[in-house]
Amino acid sequence: MSDYEIFELGDFTFLSGATLRGARLAYKTYGEPSPAKDNVIVYPTWYSGRHWDNEWLIGPGMTLDPERYFIIVPNQFGNGLSSSPSNTPEPYDQARFPRVTMYDNVEAQHRLVTERFGVERLALVTGWSMGAGQTYQWAVSHPDMVQRMAPFCGSSHTSPHNKVFLEGVRAALTADGNYNGGFYGERRLTTGLRAAARVYAGWGFSQAFYWQHLYERLGYTSLEDFLVGFWEGFFLDDRDPNNLLTMLRVWHSADVGLTPGFNGDTEAALASIKAKALVMPAEKDLYFPPEDEAWAVERIPNARLRVIPGVWGHFAGHGSNPEDVRFIDEGLRELMAS
Repeated sequence: MSDYEIFELGDFTFLSGATLRGARLAYKTYGEPSPAKDNVIVYPTWYSGRHWDNEWLIGPGMTLDPERYFIIVPNQFGNGLSSSPSNTPEPYDQARFPRVTMYDNVEAQHRLVTERFGVERLALVTGWSMGAGQTYQWAVSHPDMVQRMAPFCGSSHTSPHNKVFLEGVRAALTADGNYNGGFYGERRLTTGLRAAARVYAGWGFSQAFYWQHLYERLGYTSLEDFLVGFWEGFFLDDRDPNNLLTMLRVWHSADVGLTPGFNGDTEAALASIKAKALVMPAEKDLYFPPEDEAWAVERIPNARLRVIPGVWGHFAGHGSNPEDVRFIDEGLRELMAS
């Protein structure tokens, strides 16, 4: 798909100290900015997601209505559209791609918003999963700019249990016989991608989702059909292992306390947030359980917790079922009306 634009970042220095020459940020916009530029929303992408994967929450009659708001969906580093291992020339290609953090993603997006569009205030930052992590990071990195924030099914820092899951995905991808330390060239690592899909399958939806055979609502006729058709199909859909590993490292290391100036103090970083916050975890999310996000909400000065009910687990925030879509949309509508 080529329905997006590129913001040329030039020489972009990451928090790690590496400088990527000719760095690029892919993005798509929906709607138009108002004369006062007070209707701007930033809606970052999630792990392996591209801008079109966010479109289920954008449209006429929804809270994120392009007739009312100017919505910017930036593609994070490593997703294959913005600068990534798969599209970067030597010497920072493949496994040599710089280490990226949530902070780096948001700093690149901040440059896009301020330099390309001249925007000084954001009406809202919102996002699912790693998009939620970027939402938290926006509110900490630029507290005077973000008026409202609505992270859903994501966290301000990655928990130890979540890191255990990520290590399983990393091991599956790198165990492919063609991995070659990340320098596999044009070879397709189908075995590693299929293995990573099977790891993910046990975490993305809840135990109750599987017990109730709700994959049938998505059009799959058996458990194995779901594992192959949905999960393996998901990972084989133009997803590059080095790209996935780059984004995995961002997720693994995510912690707003690592923002420069906070010296690793996550609680102090959360306390610095000025945005009005609505945090929406999913009831049975195995990555980001509600109690973890309740901890964050208690430390943000103007925040409320609203748990997405039901059994769809982490994928309550994926747009997979209409009940959860309505719940998230209604929460955003209430937040934007405040």
